[in-house]
Amino acid sequence: MFAYFTTNEANDALPDVIKKFEFALSKNNEVRKIEQELQLSVSTTNSFKDYITLKQSLNTAITKFYESVEILENTGVVVKSIEQGLLDFPSKRFDEEVWLCWKYGETEIKFWHDKDSGFMGRKPIEVNDESLV
Repeated sequence: MFAYFTTNEANDALPDVIKKFEFALSKNNEVRKIEQELQLSVSTTNSFKDYITLKQSLNTAITKFYESVEILENTGVVVKSIEQGLLDFPSKRFDEEVWLCWKYGETEIKFWHDKDSGFMGRKPIEVNDESLV
């Protein structure tokens, strides 16, 4: 689904987006945990059976992680970084495409940035900034 978000629309969507982001984050954490177990098993076990079973668990966890990202992005947001907790909502400022920026832990959308500036280029949304869509 593609749509430009106003600040109000992004804030209205945020509770559902946060819930889906946290689910994707938990799936990412599962992948990382199994990767560590797999790395440890390589150096501590000689059993192909144990290694292959763990490898198959990793494959399943990776699939579930990517499914969770797809569910999250079906809300209209773009995942910039699960690890850093960064999501962007497509928007427009006057006639220019911009991103409304959200970082995990924030309770509302308060920042935007140009298409090519990223998180470091975040600018605060003015209280009466009606220029955003």
